[in-house]
Amino acid sequence: MPAASKESATNRSTALRPALPWIIAGVVVLALNLRAPIIAPTAVLGPIQADTSLNAVGAGLLTGLPVLLFALATPLATRWIRRFGPEAVVVLCLSGVLAGTVIRSTGPAWVVLAGTAVIGIAITLGNIVVPVIIRRDVPWRQVSLATGAYSAAMNVGSMLTLVVTAPLADAVGWRWAIAAWAVLTAVGLAYWLWWSRRLRARATAAPEPGLTDDAPGTSAEGAQDTPTPAGTSATGHARVPGVVPDQDPGRSRFRLIIILLTVTFCGQSGAYYATTTWLPTLLSDAMGLAAAASGATASLFQVAAIVGAFGVPVIALRARRLWVPVAVMGVLWIILPLGLLLAPEAYVLWSIIGGIAQGGGFTAIFSIIARVAITDAQAASGSAWVQTGGYLVATVTPPLAGWLNATSGGWTAPLLLVLALTLMFCAGGLLAARLAQRPS
Repeated sequence: MPAASKESATNRSTALRPALPWIIAGVVVLALNLRAPIIAPTAVLGPIQADTSLNAVGAGLLTGLPVLLFALATPLATRWIRRFGPEAVVVLCLSGVLAGTVIRSTGPAWVVLAGTAVIGIAITLGNIVVPVIIRRDVPWRQVSLATGAYSAAMNVGSMLTLVVTAPLADAVGWRWAIAAWAVLTAVGLAYWLWWSRRLRARATAAPEPGLTDDAPGTSAEGAQDTPTPAGTSATGHARVPGVVPDQDPGRSRFRLIIILLTVTFCGQSGAYYATTTWLPTLLSDAMGLAAAASGATASLFQVAAIVGAFGVPVIALRARRLWVPVAVMGVLWIILPLGLLLAPEAYVLWSIIGGIAQGGGFTAIFSIIARVAITDAQAASGSAWVQTGGYLVATVTPPLAGWLNATSGGWTAPLLLVLALTLMFCAGGLLAARLAQRPS
């Protein structure tokens, strides 16, 4: 099969592939809702605890519980994508986020946690389906750009919630403040309902021949079993110099890279969620900032991620070495806890530096997976393992950081925890990137 004639079965043909701006718009409007619902309560943890009698560990579950479900519900997300298709799963994701947001803003503590659980399951669907859509619909050379837009949009959503939620809570109460973000979810749901209908109409008008669910030569994931032609990627595009060849790099080698990236994502996710959950409270306790001011300052940790998300592809292109962007983001990650420990008065600078690191770290990890995977099915499997391990660790870190603060009476112990996690990111990421860079 000529490389230029046909891509793998999970990638649309050039004729049926939607225009890139519409794809990016859909990814962005979805990504805006994949972290904001979790981040919103962190800006008003005090009022929530006072009103619902949640202790520090229970408050940590407002972010920790969804992250646990990210790991546990991954198999469900994979099955639903296979059964219903990516667009239908996106609609299910946004519908679940909308319902959970409304439920969470009513009732006592157990209702708040129940709504949080619904949100966590729904967002899991989005976490898994976005890479499927990007790999299927985005040309290979624009995958890093689309992944960067995905990462940046998640952090923009988080930033908006941190900036707006606390002042809104002062005006209307914390319940209405966190419920108000359902409007953003409704906008995303409306877009994807419209977009799904458009794609169905387009597919009906111009069905793609030869690519059916029961077509021989495809796996359960829909990826072709046909060997990839030499000199091309699994999606039929020419290889990019300086990255690992797309021909079989060896199953054991791929597994080792995935194990290392799982360690890397454990550090990334653990540090991100611990910092996101407690940074506003830390700034309030240590620096005496009001709730609105600490939330606005902590939002810099989210918005600065845009620089990291789009910076990693630029650094990788210029350096032509996968380990270079990982090393840069690793150093920036380490600076965050060290800076808050040694010079807390410069908290604005450390928040920005840490934000760049977390946005770039996410993009670097999933870019490596895309580069070393041979098929779409292998990329999905590797991504699922990495996310499961990383989010399991991220489940523990927010309540653990809260417990360390409560038992030690200060923020030194929680920051040392974040430092250990950033070192884990560096060690795993550098080893994975160096191994991925070697010729097969």
